Amino acid sequence: MKIALIGTGNMGEIVDSFARRAGHGVTVSIDESQRGLSATDLAAVLSGVDATIDFSASAAVLRNVEGCMMAHVPLVEGTTGWNDQLGTVRELVTQHDGVFVYGANFSIGVNLFYRVTEFAADLFSRFRDYEAFIEEQHHSRKKDAPSGTALKLKEIVARHTDKPFGVSSTRAGNIPGTHRVGFDGPTDQVLLEHVARSREGFAAGAMMTAEWIVNKKGIYEFSEVMDEILS
Repeated sequence: MKIALIGTGNMGEIVDSFARRAGHGVTVSIDESQRGLSATDLAAVLSGVDATIDFSASAAVLRNVEGCMMAHVPLVEGTTGWNDQLGTVRELVTQHDGVFVYGANFSIGVNLFYRVTEFAADLFSRFRDYEAFIEEQHHSRKKDAPSGTALKLKEIVARHTDKPFGVSSTRAGNIPGTHRVGFDGPTDQVLLEHVARSREGFAAGAMMTAEWIVNKKGIYEFSEVMDEILS
């Protein structure tokens, strides 16, 4: 496959390395110095590419979606912090009959963690004495708080309880991405935890999605990709 990579920071470098090890060619790289590119300019640059992977910045997402859709190039969106613009993104994808996959977290382990959380939240909802809580920690360079992953976990837990519950965020030093979902009762506490050891997990999920997305149409959340693979 011919891959275009938008975002050449730490995450972009890992995706680039992972793609090449998987036998794909990264034929286009868009870095921060090219942030002034218009959607039309981006579409021209992407001509002939099989799929684009974006791990850049939330402010650039709309341009990146529009450019990819204009070029009829599938887009795997790994950037977070832009979900308030999802309606506009849907319109762009539909308008150009394109394909777009997004996710709060492309780690395969995290997406299995979502399913564990769903199962646990359903169980604990049957015992009113237990109350849920969510904690997340990241390095100080991460800008959005709570993280997209924490918000997804909140959405999952909220489907199973009508009690209000908290989501706490910590940003400090070089803490690896850590997410905890807890259920606290009068006599005990049950704690579920996911800790990311490296960013290669995100790269693996993004590459798996780039391979899956070819010849598809529409807009998907990464969990839907996982559903199909697990089935």
